[in-house]
Amino acid sequence: MKFLYFTDTHIRGTTPKNRLDSFVDTLKMKLVEIMEISNRENVDVMLHGGDVFDRPDLSPNVVGQFAQIFRQANAPIYAISGNHDTYGHNPETISRTMLGLLHAFGIITVISPEEPLVIEKNDVKVQISGQPYHYDIDQRDAKLDYYPENQSGADILIHLVHSMLVEKALPDGIPYTLIDHIWGTTADIILTGHFHGGFGIKERNGKYICNPGAIARVNNHWSEMNRIPKVIIGTISQDNIKLTEIPLTCALKGEEVLDRSFLEKAVHQEEKLNSFIQQVKEQSDFQTVNMKQIITQIASMSNVDDKVKTEALRRIEVIEELWKGGDHELD
Repeated sequence: MKFLYFTDTHIRGTTPKNRLDSFVDTLKMKLVEIMEISNRENVDVMLHGGDVFDRPDLSPNVVGQFAQIFRQANAPIYAISGNHDTYGHNPETISRTMLGLLHAFGIITVISPEEPLVIEKNDVKVQISGQPYHYDIDQRDAKLDYYPENQSGADILIHLVHSMLVEKALPDGIPYTLIDHIWGTTADIILTGHFHGGFGIKERNGKYICNPGAIARVNNHWSEMNRIPKVIIGTISQDNIKLTEIPLTCALKGEEVLDRSFLEKAVHQEEKLNSFIQQVKEQSDFQTVNMKQIITQIASMSNVDDKVKTEALRRIEVIEELWKGGDHELD
């Protein structure tokens, strides 16, 4: 059995302000190449790790344009929903979203946690399950999200998860799960998204944990400058699992599509913000754990520029997105 895995396409109808190109046109070229790779490799199934769209209520006109590209694939496409695909980060709202619409029309099939996909080929039975993004992910028992049940008596378990699965610990307040903590998973292959930078293909004792990184580069984070979007081709036989990353040839270098002026401006903004954050850390007479209140109080006490205060408050709202290389741009 052969599959192609890609994730975090973040389809949208506008171009982020830090881009030098047309984001929509560039993303279309990437997806066309992915469909071509899928057809050339003659895969049995295509798997998407979530955040197909950048918002659940995207314009039908934009959705229709990308739906035509997805239809170029010879293999069926299966996906899980990411935090951008649903309302309120609630996977139960999928029927009211644009991803739900593509599911209804049979263009992309959304994998339900209760109903995994089962593929049998060349005497190998493969179960493909999925865990969509939800509010408690990376905050509850990891076994509930990363340890799928073998519901079909399959030989190989592939599990998709849209979560903050990372190699190193993140700052306090950001929910995450460390790769090293889930090697005991029941899955043979875990395919994850959400963390845009990715970490490639990891293997230990015959188990694989993979994140090739987001197809979309929607912000001006420094890490995006040198990252080239990739897909994974996986081949499963009776006695072997082979996974290979394939870079997209149409993807230009970050410096050609990401505006450096925004990066340079961000450096100055970071210096001011870091100074402000240090003030927050040094305060010892605040009893509340409401960070928004703390920031507002310190800002008023320290005569902090309104722009810095506003940015600090905004980052409380979107800090997870920033750490995963999400779609929020720095001003």
